[in-house]
Amino acid sequence: MTDLATLVEVGGLVVALGGGAAYARASHPGLYWSAVGGPISTVRLLSSYASVMESCGLTVAPSRLRVLAVKATTRREVRPVPPRRGIIRPTSTGLRLRLRLAPGQEPADVAASAERLRHAWGVHAVYVTTVKPGVVELRLVGFDVLRKVRMPRKLDGGFLKVPVALREDAMPFVRDYRAVPHQLTLGATLSGKSMYLRHLVFGLAPQNVALVGIDCKRGVELAPFAARLSALATDPAEAAELLPVLVKEMEDRYDLIKTRQGIAPSTPEEQITSDIWGLPESERPVPVVLFVDEVAELFLTATRKDEERRDEMVTHLIRLAQLGRAAGIYLEVCGQRFGAELGKGATMLRAQLTGRVCHRVNDEASAKMALGDIAPEAVLAACAIPAERPGLAVAGDTSGGWSRIRTPYLSLGDAADACRETAHLVPDLPALKPFRPYVPVPPPPVEQPKPVVQPRPVTD
Repeated sequence: MTDLATLVEVGGLVVALGGGAAYARASHPGLYWSAVGGPISTVRLLSSYASVMESCGLTVAPSRLRVLAVKATTRREVRPVPPRRGIIRPTSTGLRLRLRLAPGQEPADVAASAERLRHAWGVHAVYVTTVKPGVVELRLVGFDVLRKVRMPRKLDGGFLKVPVALREDAMPFVRDYRAVPHQLTLGATLSGKSMYLRHLVFGLAPQNVALVGIDCKRGVELAPFAARLSALATDPAEAAELLPVLVKEMEDRYDLIKTRQGIAPSTPEEQITSDIWGLPESERPVPVVLFVDEVAELFLTATRKDEERRDEMVTHLIRLAQLGRAAGIYLEVCGQRFGAELGKGATMLRAQLTGRVCHRVNDEASAKMALGDIAPEAVLAACAIPAERPGLAVAGDTSGGWSRIRTPYLSLGDAADACRETAHLVPDLPALKPFRPYVPVPPPPVEQPKPVVQPRPVTD
């Protein structure tokens, strides 16, 4: 009876551990990976490294010196040589190790075998990056990090850099305005496009940057951030007045660069190759980030007069996209669709927007508008985004590289509070003062009357 009871207890313990592991894997994948998945994958990698490399075709014939040494010291068979493996470094989301490639190998050979390595070592995905010539890094991701996004604790931010989302390889996706000055963000309703824009405003609010908004949905997206905005236009008519002011601000900054560098005032802007970052810090104007939400509203026309206004606005946007980077003016253009059918100048404007972020869209044509001209293979990935994963997107740039990203949840109240707390950082730009949004002063809190406590009667 004692042995039977012991077996029952052991069986119950095993079932409990198995159930707990299954629950942790489904609800807390990071905890499961650190406790169970990571050690198991590490053992698999160490025990099968040479055989897996050989089956993937990542081995080379040994050198003559190695063959002679093996035959002289042992009688075992001389096997092909895999890439030299570095130290395995565990992370909260997977494993990292470096490989020194053998002569004749290239990083593309390892990248082509990433799917085989994933199955062999039991991980969610394997990503290959080049560290230096002859050395690549394998980043093994243990679980789907985009299912429940948690940004890394240590984020390498900086001036005009915003860690706005998490990539599928567990690295932060940083929106760097110095490297990618202008960007187009597309997404259908409830796809997470507004959350992405909210993170950008939240990340730029504590920095010395002028934030300007054009929100043709009567300001419902950008109005909560009015305390931090230097200017806000809530309809096409106001946008038609704001854009020429920004173009004039850009021209004034070019004049400042000319004066500082001794360039003749008659020199065209297109021939000036420098920018505001070459100016002394005391003379450098503050950067300006222009957010354009629902850009298609600026292209829609109903009358002849609207067409003239549309043409003027599109011309100003194209000028800002072509020449604004050197003047420290950056564009963040958002919309549901963006293509040639919007009208004259749409394709030309899109060609100037280096960065591309495509959330879930309603048709393949919309994905092609965003990614078709820079990364055709990313179009299929954008069309496969499910509706139950808002915030999931495909990010690419004109270099042809792309990756899946997902923006974590950020409440509108937290973003608005951050803008109110940093309202004192709004830079002094006299040209934009007429467009400064009105920020109502919140009423003081009403003090609740304290209840009157009746004294207890004294009894003998």
